[in-house]
Amino acid sequence: MTTDAPTHPLPDAAAPPSAPQRPGYRFYVLAVLILIYMLNFLDRQIIGILAAPLKAEFGMSDSQFGLLGGIAFASVYSTLAIPLAWLADRFSRVWIMTGALAVWSGFTALCGMAGSFGQLFLCRMGVGIGEAGGVAPAYSLIADYFPPHQRARAMAAFAFGIPLGMAAGTLVGGLLAATYGWRTAFIVVGLLGVLVAPLLRLTVKDPQRGGMDAIKTQAQVAAPTPNMTAAPVGTDRAGKIAAQIMLGLGIGLLILAGLSWLMSASLGNPLVLAFGGLLAVVIGISLMIARRTASVVIRKRSFWLLALGAASSSVCGYGVAGWLPLFFMRSFDLTLKQTSIYYSGIALIGGILGIWLGGMIADKLSKKGKGAYPLTPAIAFLISAPCFILAMNSPWLIGLVLPGGGSHVQQLTLAFFIFLLPTGLNLAWLGPITAAVQHLVPAAMRSTASALFLLLNNLLGIAVGFYYFGWMSDLLAPRFGEESLRWAIYTGMGFYLLAAVLLIGASRTLKKDWVD
Repeated sequence: MTTDAPTHPLPDAAAPPSAPQRPGYRFYVLAVLILIYMLNFLDRQIIGILAAPLKAEFGMSDSQFGLLGGIAFASVYSTLAIPLAWLADRFSRVWIMTGALAVWSGFTALCGMAGSFGQLFLCRMGVGIGEAGGVAPAYSLIADYFPPHQRARAMAAFAFGIPLGMAAGTLVGGLLAATYGWRTAFIVVGLLGVLVAPLLRLTVKDPQRGGMDAIKTQAQVAAPTPNMTAAPVGTDRAGKIAAQIMLGLGIGLLILAGLSWLMSASLGNPLVLAFGGLLAVVIGISLMIARRTASVVIRKRSFWLLALGAASSSVCGYGVAGWLPLFFMRSFDLTLKQTSIYYSGIALIGGILGIWLGGMIADKLSKKGKGAYPLTPAIAFLISAPCFILAMNSPWLIGLVLPGGGSHVQQLTLAFFIFLLPTGLNLAWLGPITAAVQHLVPAAMRSTASALFLLLNNLLGIAVGFYYFGWMSDLLAPRFGEESLRWAIYTGMGFYLLAAVLLIGASRTLKKDWVD
């Protein structure tokens, strides 16, 4: 039977774990991966700072812009990540990441040449195709360069690419757009990634899979454990069933799309039905390819709690990050140039502090129990929601101390420092949760397991998050006018509470599902 997890001979019990190259080399590799991840998020999030000029150029509503920033990217990014990660579990992870970087960077540059909303939508889908191969293989590489007790911090350090990329995309993209136009911004940042791709291929080596994990004797490997009995060797039934359900759903939607188009039946928008059908078919094919790994994680309650908890937080994380630049322009009366400088500072400082503290605290607390990995971000999310609301209402808050609410500069300064806290806490999950996901499966399945996790996180987080705030803003516009985006963000804070509940649940099941 063909499976999606390669089999390897058992290691010699007397052999020590293999350490890739010199100790300092692993930190060089981590630095390169951080750079790649920074470019990943730079190209992904640059669209947020370009909201105003893009909406003006193509006459988009907030909902349309939400589709452009969300589903256009997330649909292919989330689904293609699984087959690309499946390949990464069998072939060179470095080669796959190099090709992915070149593809997403090239499509980012092409965004600058788009002449219509449709062309820009397709180019953003191209960015998603490339970025699908950029994250899950990196998680697997880090797990094979760093020992288990350092992985949460290493994953957190890798996640520095997020605030670095968001800050760079906001600052560089905003300044280039303000000076030379939005097309130049896309082209410059896209070409930058194409130039960096050879650095990854030529200087980073693909290490032995599982080489930094504890070596077990033949008897230890053969002995059944509670963690692995849920998915015995050769079992892929659960993965097949999940794949068949998605394939059936996809084919059904495609048939409805065809009937709606051919017979003019009122079954729904044919394009929406066809898009949803194709998306479900791709997910089904991906699950069929990854059925062995899917069969392992589907049976683990911790996987669902971790993935859905992270996805709930990402609805706010990606959504708020994508819409805050436009909020600052509408509600704080900042120009495009001022917003690029203001928000890049918040993203950089708050993001780095939050990610590092999240990974460091979880690594330390995990010595007392595995539940610390999801519990740390759960607490962070409970603090984030009220902090975002306070930061957005800095005039009212400063008015409690200064008559009249203070000057505009004082309001912006107070908002800046308050925004640092939720921006950091919002990203504190990245190190602990991604490290925990690595330990839900054996080493040979890590890339694919990460891709399955990212499928849920990104398909819900990016697609739903980016679109939700735009849709809600349009819905509230008749009542709140230019302040509709503010109220849309308020409503989204409930997703943080949902994320906290799910991750608290994961803290109680993780020990049972953990694989050393």
